[in-house]
Amino acid sequence: MQAAECTWTHFEMLRPLCFKSPSTTPLFFNFSKHFQKGFSDSSFFRSNRRISNYPSFMATISSLSTHKDPVSTHDATPNITHQPVQVAKRLEKFKTTIFTQMSMLAIKHGAINLGQGFPNFDGPDFVKEAAIQAIKDGKNQYARGYGVPDFNNAIAARFKKDTGLVIDPEKEVTVTSGCTEAIAATMLGLINPGDEVILFAPFYDSYEATLSMAGAKVKCITLRPPDFAVPIDELKSTISKNTRAILINTPHNPTGKMFTREELNTIASLCIENDVLVFTDEVYDKLAFEMDHISMASLPGMYERTVTMNSLGKTFSLTGWKIGWAIAPPHLAWGVRQAHSFLTFATSTPMQYAATVALQAPDSYFAELKRDYMAKKAILVQGLKDVGFKVFPSSGTYFVVVDHTPFGLENDIAFCEYLIKEVGVVAIPTSVFYLNPDDGKNLVRFTFCKDEETLRSAVERMKEKLKKK
Repeated sequence: MQAAECTWTHFEMLRPLCFKSPSTTPLFFNFSKHFQKGFSDSSFFRSNRRISNYPSFMATISSLSTHKDPVSTHDATPNITHQPVQVAKRLEKFKTTIFTQMSMLAIKHGAINLGQGFPNFDGPDFVKEAAIQAIKDGKNQYARGYGVPDFNNAIAARFKKDTGLVIDPEKEVTVTSGCTEAIAATMLGLINPGDEVILFAPFYDSYEATLSMAGAKVKCITLRPPDFAVPIDELKSTISKNTRAILINTPHNPTGKMFTREELNTIASLCIENDVLVFTDEVYDKLAFEMDHISMASLPGMYERTVTMNSLGKTFSLTGWKIGWAIAPPHLAWGVRQAHSFLTFATSTPMQYAATVALQAPDSYFAELKRDYMAKKAILVQGLKDVGFKVFPSSGTYFVVVDHTPFGLENDIAFCEYLIKEVGVVAIPTSVFYLNPDDGKNLVRFTFCKDEETLRSAVERMKEKLKKK
């Protein structure tokens, strides 16, 4: 019983980490095409031919995923019959997220977790104190469905400062439970079964999952290293009068790419020409290091066809608060709000008041945030280069993508297994972010949203134990 209770506790600790933090997010990732056939009797990895080539990885995951839940002491049945996992067909391939699995392995092997995109340090005191005060002031009942007025006003004010656009906080701002819920509400509220939606791979996995729930037909355009530039000709041949929407994430998770003004202008022209909507995930907008962030809604003719999604978690290191929002013109906001009403109805009331204070932070806060993350990025990037990785440029977010092939492992999953068990560091295999996993088999993602001591320790472990083959 004690071991089972410990495992359950770990699950409860890890479960919030699987959801973004629209983080991402933002933000929860899945194994995509790896798991179309679902679980088997011993491990869900057996259903995938590629992963089944790594028996040690399968055995490790199996040992972590077969613990029994705590059983009532007065249960009259000594042996529990485990029933097959049941899930609607539209979600069959979306199994346990890569982040849960990697975090469990990190705990088992005492590895330093540079995989999942959540800080190992706390958010600013002035925001936390505002939440405490809101609770003490009795702001603890249901909020207005689309957001408390103060927070809606703060979101509109920030959007004006960032983009120059004046919006109506009452009609064009919808507060959601993290950006992940904003994504879900947008997809479910504005996409009909059979609608075509274009994604850029690699992508945050809730995009595909919620599009699947909406019954959409997903078309994918792959961004490739080293610069992950948009293949314009491919986009032009893919977009058509049948396309309902394009989903963009800039700064981009997992690559750190920022869409250039030229790329955004081209996408905007194609959308106007073909009457296509744009859903844009901008949770990392304040973590733009090497160029200015450009919001798609700010481009000529685009506001009326754009839903802009964002959140508090990444910018204020408060991913567990799950405070997000969607900005859209009234004719699009209506669909988002209809879906939101039946997903969560309302978002945490005291946290919305605290988020109001956060968005009113002085410019110096955001400048210091960027300086701090640039220092962390420098530590990790130089360290990865010294270890022997080929490191691709990251202009935004707090992620870095590298080519792991100098170390001789067959693919990204095999490499990440080795890295955890033999080196003691966690990275994320990027193949889980593609419709075609082979497109990401040479790449893994590291995060630098950790304190500097943690980053240096991880680099030292890799220098000591990771050797080229």
